[in-house]
Amino acid sequence: MSNPTVRAIVTDIEGTTTDINFVHKVLFPYAHAKLPDFLRENAEAPAVAEQIQAVRDVMQDADASLEAVIATLLHWIDTDQKVTPLKALQGMVWADGYQRGNFTGHLYADVAPALRQWQAAGVALYVYSSGSVQAQKLLFGYSDEGDLTPLFSGYFDTHIGHKREAVAYQRIVEALDLPAESILFLSDVVEELDAAKQAGMQTLQLVREGTQAGTAHACVESFADIAL
Repeated sequence: MSNPTVRAIVTDIEGTTTDINFVHKVLFPYAHAKLPDFLRENAEAPAVAEQIQAVRDVMQDADASLEAVIATLLHWIDTDQKVTPLKALQGMVWADGYQRGNFTGHLYADVAPALRQWQAAGVALYVYSSGSVQAQKLLFGYSDEGDLTPLFSGYFDTHIGHKREAVAYQRIVEALDLPAESILFLSDVVEELDAAKQAGMQTLQLVREGTQAGTAHACVESFADIAL
């Protein structure tokens, strides 16, 4: 596929740059196991306390006990809820795991070479994921291929909006200050691509193992198949 006018690429993570199994079989179980004690030990730290309060706000229970907050967070992990304070707290727990060397951020083998090539060619690279910006930076900073964070110009998470709503992509276009049609969005999820297309972006579906190809967007199986 050729996109001669692409000036920026915004990429999803899960199922696009990274095997979904890494998230669901490594990161989520690690957070589930470590989060309770992390909160009990760090509840008074300002950054943690802020997120605990944000969980109470979502619960609509300002007086919820710490244990009730923990139970709610574990339920959100179990049911894969895209709740912003959960993502922030998971990021804090994962930071400790990455720094301890308990795991590295999985990337498909075709991802890092393509990212390096695009960035060297002057294309600005961004990430948009439901995982927090902190979690995104950790995954690419402690990736299988080393620290890739210098390749990226910025990161977006659910603070900008939800990934299946066009307004989120409109906000990204405004933040990048580029014509929408010069921005290419990469994802494995058709509904996300639909929303990006509504905002005027170019779109491309990554069809990794286990992904069902749609018909509304051009498809590739690998970053190596993307010619800019």
